[in-house]
Amino acid sequence: MLLFSSARFVAKGWVRLLYIQPKFYFTYEGFSWVHPMPGNGMFVVFAVMILCALFITLGLFYRAAAAGFFLLFTYVELLDKTNYLNHYYFVSIVSMVLCFLPANKYASLDVRFGWTKKVTHIPNWCILIIQLQIGLVYFFAGIAKINPDWLLNAQPLKIWLKSRDYYPLIGQLFNYEITPYLFSWFGMLFDVFIVFFLWNKKTRPFAYLAVVVFHVVTGHLFQIGVFPYVMIVATWIFFSAEFHQKFLSLFKVEKDADILNYQPSFPSFWLTLILIHFSIQLILPFRYLLYPGKLFWTEQGYRFSWRVMLMEKNAYTSFVVKDKNGKIGEVRNRDHLTPQQEKQMSTQPDMILQFAHFLADEYNKNKGFTAAEVYADSYAALNGHPSQPFIDNTVDLAKQPVNFAPKNWILPFQPKK
Repeated sequence: MLLFSSARFVAKGWVRLLYIQPKFYFTYEGFSWVHPMPGNGMFVVFAVMILCALFITLGLFYRAAAAGFFLLFTYVELLDKTNYLNHYYFVSIVSMVLCFLPANKYASLDVRFGWTKKVTHIPNWCILIIQLQIGLVYFFAGIAKINPDWLLNAQPLKIWLKSRDYYPLIGQLFNYEITPYLFSWFGMLFDVFIVFFLWNKKTRPFAYLAVVVFHVVTGHLFQIGVFPYVMIVATWIFFSAEFHQKFLSLFKVEKDADILNYQPSFPSFWLTLILIHFSIQLILPFRYLLYPGKLFWTEQGYRFSWRVMLMEKNAYTSFVVKDKNGKIGEVRNRDHLTPQQEKQMSTQPDMILQFAHFLADEYNKNKGFTAAEVYADSYAALNGHPSQPFIDNTVDLAKQPVNFAPKNWILPFQPKK
C-alpha cells in the first residue's frame, strides 16, 4: 500500500501541484525550517520514496528502506499543512514503527540473500503494536463522533448524502430523513467497537467483512482517496499466523519445522519507546480540551486526533494591509496561494494567522509599507448553519503570536436558533 500510494501520488500530478507550484507553504509550528527541494527536486524525493516502499515490500535492505521511507514521507507531510490528512499521519506513524520491527526476518530477500538470520517466531508485542495503533485510529474516530452534530443532527452526512441522490439504485434512499441518522449512528458504533471484534477469533471474519463493506461504501461515496483501502489491507494484521502462512504459501514460502526465535537487542529500551509513543497517542486527541469554544469552529487541537469526516465547513477570507502612513493594500489571495491552499486557509484560523504574517513581511519588504498591519474579513458556515463572522476584523493579525496559545481573535460560534 505504501508503494501503490506513493506511485499514485506521482501519477496524479500532485507532486508538481502541491510541492513545486505553490509560492508559499503553511509549515507546522516549529518546522518553519522545512522547505521543498528546489527545481524538480521533489520528484527525486518521491522517486526515492517509491524505491524505499518497493524495498520494504520485498524485504530488501529493509531497515534502511523503512527508515528512508519514514524520513522522506514525514518530510513531505511537514512541508504544507494544507495537505494534512489523517491517513498520511497514520502512514507516517506506521512507517516509523516499521523501522523497529523484524519484518524482514522470514519471507524476505534479506533472508534469501543471507543478509539477515531467518526466524520463525517473534514476540507478541511486534504484532500488538500495529494492532494497537490501528485500534486507536478507529476508537478515537468513533469517540469523536459522539457529539450532537453527528448523532442528533446527522451533520454533515445530511448535507453530503442528499448531494449524492443521483447514484443508481441507492441514490433515492439518501433523500429519506432517517438515512443520514442511520449512517451517523452506524459509523460511530462501527468505529468504537470494530477493533474489539477484530481481536476476537470467533467474530473476526464477520468483523473483517464489515471493514471491507464499510470502507468500500465510504470510499465510493465520499472520495477520500486511498484511506479506505489502506485500512482494508492494514487490518490483516489481526488475522492469525496460520492465515498469513497460507497466504505466503502462494509464493512458495514453506513453513520451517524448526522454531527459531527472534531476540531483539535491548528489548526493555524498545518497550520504553513503545510506552512513550502510545502515551503521546493517547494524550494528543484530548488536547482540544485546553481551548475554549467549539472545536469544529476554532479547530484548535483538531489535527492529529483521528477526527474523520466530521464537518462540512466553508469560508471566505479576505485581507487588508495598512501601515502607519495611511497606505492601504487590498490582497488577492490567488496571487500568493493555490486554490487548494486558499480553500484550506480560509477555514482554519492558524493558517489565516500564518498568511497574515507572510503578508506583513511581504508588504514591508516589497511594497514599501512600514510596520504593516494585517486585518482579515472572514465568514464561515459550519454543518448547515448560516454563514457568520469568523475572525475579529478589528485585530491586527500581524501582531498576534504564532504559537499554541488560545486565539481570542476567533469570534464565538453562534448556532442557528
